[in-house]
Amino acid sequence: MRRGREISDDLVISLFVNPTQFGPNEDYETYPRDTDRDLALAETVGVDAVFIPSVDDMYPEGFQTYVDQTDLPKHLCGLNRPGHFRGVLTVVAKLFNIIRPDTALFGEKDYQQLAVIRQMVRDLNFNIDIIGVPTVREADGLAMSSRNIHLAPKQREAARSLYKALQSAQERLSKGENRADRLIRAATDRIQQYRDASIDYIKISDLQNLEDVCTIDRRVLMALAVKIGGTRLIDHTILDPEA
Repeated sequence: MRRGREISDDLVISLFVNPTQFGPNEDYETYPRDTDRDLALAETVGVDAVFIPSVDDMYPEGFQTYVDQTDLPKHLCGLNRPGHFRGVLTVVAKLFNIIRPDTALFGEKDYQQLAVIRQMVRDLNFNIDIIGVPTVREADGLAMSSRNIHLAPKQREAARSLYKALQSAQERLSKGENRADRLIRAATDRIQQYRDASIDYIKISDLQNLEDVCTIDRRVLMALAVKIGGTRLIDHTILDPEA
């Protein structure tokens, strides 16, 4: 919102927990919702309008049209969340058509989500500039997320291991270790020290097509998804062999 306020004359935000991007055994019902807090934050930034549709507004009776993508969703979070990105793309396309923005801003924390939205905008000729906003971290390095509220105090240390594992991978790469499998193994070992941590995936991928990379000879994406207790967290970094 702050970045949007800096670059726009009219700033609109949407508040909507989108059911079509949650699987049947995921946390749609318990996903954190605090509309009063969100509105108060929006007011401090100077947001001009807030769009808060209901599920029935977005998906009325008889709804049957979805937006899907062939390649990018086959990687990372899409591996274990079938249909997730179909839900993301559909709701974002609907929000674009309802609000008609010139520019839309998305957090870079979910790198794959940003990638699939950019691809959709290109493919479907949306006349919208997509801007990625860098991940915001809490004081201990944990990437800010609505789901962090579910972490018990003792689980915070396990959650912090995600970012520490990413930082360690860059340190190892800078010292000459360019084998992706070895960096992934080291990150896995660090995170698995914690009982509460259950790894969904740790991947090192091409920045454009998200295909797996074996040898790091250019800037690449290192992304991970880990459950801490019952809370699924994601994070990523860009690994740079020249850094």
